[in-house]
Parts: sequence; C-alpha cells; structure tokens
Amino acid sequence: MLKVTIKETQNPTIMKFEFPEFITKNQNFEFKNIDETTSSPLAKKLFYLPFVKTVYISGNFVAIEKFSIVEWDEVKELVAEEIETFVDKGGKIINVEESSTKKVPVTVYSETTPNPSVMKFVASKMLTKTMVESKSIDETAASPLAKELFQFPFVKEVFIDENYVSITKYDIAEWMEITQEIRGFIKNYIEDGKTVIDETQIVKTTSHEKQQEAYFENLDATSQQIINILEEYVKPAVQSDGGNIAFQSFDETERKVKVVLQGACSGCPSSTFTLKNGIENMLREMLHDSSIKVEAVNG
Repeated sequence: MLKVTIKETQNPTIMKFEFPEFITKNQNFEFKNIDETTSSPLAKKLFYLPFVKTVYISGNFVAIEKFSIVEWDEVKELVAEEIETFVDKGGKIINVEESSTKKVPVTVYSETTPNPSVMKFVASKMLTKTMVESKSIDETAASPLAKELFQFPFVKEVFIDENYVSITKYDIAEWMEITQEIRGFIKNYIEDGKTVIDETQIVKTTSHEKQQEAYFENLDATSQQIINILEEYVKPAVQSDGGNIAFQSFDETERKVKVVLQGACSGCPSSTFTLKNGIENMLREMLHDSSIKVEAVNG
C-alpha cells in the first residue's frame, strides 16, 4: 500500500504530500480549478474537496493550496488518505497522453514603463498569486522562470506579479535590440508548461509576511487605512506600469509613511515625484491629516 509523507511548506496555505518515488519526470503541473484537470485524474479527484484551491504536481510530490475555510491540521490526514486510496485503487496521477499533447497557445506582449530601464511583458494567463522580486540569480529559488531569465547577460532584475513579468536591464543593450528575444523566450517557456513560480518555495521574508492577512489584522487602525488606500487607489495604477507599491511602516509620532517600490517603480526617476505629489496628497486628504509625510524605499 502507498504511504505518502505529509510535509509543511514555507507557505502556511500550502501542504506537500510526498511519494516514495517520482511521479512526474521533467514536467510540472499546476491546476487552478477542476476544468483544468484533463491531464490529471488525481487533481480532478482532489478538487471535489471543498477547501482545495490549487493543486501542484511535480517530481515526487503533490502540493495543495487550501482556501481559508479550514486549517491544515483539521484536514491534512484526510487528504493524505484520499491520495493513497485513489492511487492504491489504480487511479492515474497524470495521463501521459494528455500531458504530452500540443502546447496551449499563450499570448505575450511587451509594454514600456515610466522607467526607461524596465520593460513589462504581459501574458494572456495568470502566472502567480504571490508577487516575487529577484534582484539577482541568487534570489530565484521560488521562480525557475526568473532563474532562466538571468541567463541573459543584459537582465539585471526580474519582478513577477499576477500575469506579467517586469525586467530591468543593464545599459549594455537597448530595448529595441532585445525585446523580441525576451518576449519569445517567455512565451515559449509558459507554453511548454514550465514552472513560473513555485509557491511551495516562496521564502517567508518580511515582505512576503506583510502580504498575509494575519499581519494586517495586527496593525493599528491608521496603518490599516493606509494599506487599504494604497491597495484600492494606488496599486492598480502602479501595477499597470509594471511595478508594485507595498506598505512598510507608519510612524505615529512623526506621521511618516514608508512604502516599498518594486519592479518598474524601483529606482524610477519619476517615482519620488509621483509619491510626493500624488500619494502623499491622497493620504493627507483621505485621512484628514495634513501632517502626513511619505518616504519611498526601493525594494
């Protein structure tokens, strides 16, 4: 009888269920809903559990991301039993025939950003639910795509969020010379079904922890208001330019708000101006506090 090993990951919403041997070779699979499970009868079976949000299959494990309606301690043994019973009864983990069919076409287009060193590459499918920024190849543990992109000598930084990849280049190349090459590489990488972000490998850095609900709930009321304003009014515009803005801290005594700029916004010549004349004024008006000051920190 099969016995899977239950292992926690750095992401508290994701649990790994390891097999004693490899279940896939040179392929990674991610299923976000039951309609995407044509190639995996096991993933389809798991989606009948109401708390299953996403299923990942790679190497010797199945990783599952859950909705917040349950805690893993309540259901992990049940999931392990479901997997073991399914496989012991002859159920297939991956249909080789289905998984090796032709590529699923993906559109990738490039967009300029306010930062002349950064180009945004937008895909026609969701790439990640958790933002990842890599300033060097040493910071790519959670993103195989970012690691591959750093093989290009002109790539300085990689920022991946939702359905886009923002790339910061060195001055050794001009965008007109390299944009098509990068766009084609990203398109082929996604169409080949390779892993863009490995959610199980995302390290719980301070910036990642600040994306979690528990962090928000422990903040003071003013900090919560500031985050809500940034999320609703500022972040969508910043993301459209290939960047991100994140709340770092609020000093109640000095009335100073620190925010972190990432992606195309990090080091952008126009960022300071935008913050001073846009975000600062917005916070002052919406919080009814003319003493609010904003300080930007490059991520």
